[in-house]
Amino acid sequence: MATPFAPPLPDDLPDGWSAHVPQLDDVPALVGLSKQVARDVTGASSSSAPQVASEVAGTASWTRRQVVVSDAEGAEVAWARVHDRAAGRTGVELSVSPELSSEVAARVASSLLAWSATVALRIAQGRGLGGTKLDVTVYEDEERKQQWLAADGYECTRTWLHMSRPVTPEEGLEGGVPAPREGLRVRRVATHDNGLPVAHDLQVVHRMLEESFADHFNSYRESFPEFVQRLREDPGHRWDHWWIAELDVAREDLERLVEGGAAPDDLAADALAPGEVEVVPGGAVVSTVSGPDAEGIPGSYIEYIGVHRLARGRGVAKALLWTVVADAAERGRNRVGLEVDADSPTGADGLYTSMGWRTTYRTQSWHRTLMVPGSDGPVPQPAV
Repeated sequence: MATPFAPPLPDDLPDGWSAHVPQLDDVPALVGLSKQVARDVTGASSSSAPQVASEVAGTASWTRRQVVVSDAEGAEVAWARVHDRAAGRTGVELSVSPELSSEVAARVASSLLAWSATVALRIAQGRGLGGTKLDVTVYEDEERKQQWLAADGYECTRTWLHMSRPVTPEEGLEGGVPAPREGLRVRRVATHDNGLPVAHDLQVVHRMLEESFADHFNSYRESFPEFVQRLREDPGHRWDHWWIAELDVAREDLERLVEGGAAPDDLAADALAPGEVEVVPGGAVVSTVSGPDAEGIPGSYIEYIGVHRLARGRGVAKALLWTVVADAAERGRNRVGLEVDADSPTGADGLYTSMGWRTTYRTQSWHRTLMVPGSDGPVPQPAV
């Protein structure tokens, strides 16, 4: 008997083809498939064995349901993953070999998209929801996949810029990057003697990012456990790559920040004497280690950077960005990458460009909304 979390595998594949849940033995073939798909569109690939292994049999597999399709000769030619990303938001990742003919590839993609929809509905049911939004990321030039998605009821909703900035050794030296403004500091999350991060600081990072992205496209509320679990899934995750920006706030500004959620409720502006300041968080950044490039040199990648909306205009974003650049240089890395909404409401892409980042490729978000038949459960909606 099928459970809500173990739907049957696709059974409408070409004759002689098969489907199975991937295991560690599949990792080399899936790394090759992922790289093949990316190279066919961008000419390069960032897929790595640790990343794929994490999705197949590591921490990233815990929030994913997935299936691999093999052709009649046993070659693995397609891989679908359904990611329980957050309440109301389900990620779908689809890799289909570019060597398949258009007709066969479309048939396999249709089968896997139908399977993904079934899985997503069962995840929504398991969460007690009335529906969910499917979210697929596609390379801008990946026309074949765009056609499959359009035929399956998806719509293109957004474009994202993937940017990279070179890092020089000099930027890792003292004074190698601009210092933060007066009254602004950036520090790593605090750790215990055993090297694990202090819970309060992790909660501050989560709160800063949740509040920062509240007015951004497709922003769904993510619980603290979901947030921490998802970021730890990345093989490049390192606790010493998390930073918090802190601001000195005068009495006249503190009440506004408390009311807006940027400062804790227990801070009272009237407790400050004239001229005194309170230190409050204004933003945070989470970065990771990127795999080696063609020269074998690793990089840093900014997974998230957020400035609380009430702390904007104080140089927080620049201070956080320069911190990551300097850290990458100190570690001997040669680049810092990031992703940004092409229509960012804060104009973040302009800031990144002014600091040396350049767009290397673009992706698109394609969405489809699914409703659970007969359910009156809630359907979470994004903030924007």
